[in-house]
Amino acid sequence: MTTFSESAATALQLITTMDAELLTIVGRSLAVSASACLLACSLGLVLGAWLGVARFAGRGAVLTLLNTYLAVPSVVVGLVVYLLLSRTGPLGFLGWLFSFKAMVLAQAVLVLPVVTALTRQAVEDAQNLHGEQLQSLGAQPLMRSLLLAWDERYALLTVLIASFGRAISEVGAVMIVGGNIDGFTRVMTTAIALETRKGDLPMALGLGLILLSVVLLLNALIGGLRRWREARESGTAPAAPLGVSA
Repeated sequence: MTTFSESAATALQLITTMDAELLTIVGRSLAVSASACLLACSLGLVLGAWLGVARFAGRGAVLTLLNTYLAVPSVVVGLVVYLLLSRTGPLGFLGWLFSFKAMVLAQAVLVLPVVTALTRQAVEDAQNLHGEQLQSLGAQPLMRSLLLAWDERYALLTVLIASFGRAISEVGAVMIVGGNIDGFTRVMTTAIALETRKGDLPMALGLGLILLSVVLLLNALIGGLRRWREARESGTAPAAPLGVSA
């Protein structure tokens, strides 16, 4: 208990004094995850919206494959990206292995199925409610998918926040492709694992507290967006015409 209390006190001191090493790791972790989410969401939102509307042969197999990717362990994603970026791999000429770019790519590949699947579900639900009306107006599948995605933009904001939470809490893939190099590719999750093995519990606990705070903030944002959307929708009911009593 004494060791824990001392480590916790030192960890809080590192956070309150804004320790340079700790802030560097946190900043790098946020930058990697934000960049990965930007890439994954740019593709995943469009692809998911299209899958929510399009109907084609083999769609069921595509959705099954997409849902399977949701359960792929992060270490497997890291291994695949490592093989792609290795010197003998097809992308080896880029020289990205054990770099910031490699970690961004690994997290983007990990987050892409999450964004695509959640977007597809939200747009498909909207398609079931309003798709026939848009189709009767002559909107083609791509246009319908974009219109329905815009209509569900507040729900998709939740998808973006959830994808960032998935990315920033990931450890396996970035450990494999980044190498956890001090000052270059060390992020919060990999640093926590390393510092715990080294016995530097204050640093590990400080990073853990910051990571928990980030995840808590993301969950609070998701809950706030959900309540705001419900309040907004409940307040947009059409008013009765003037002179007509309810």
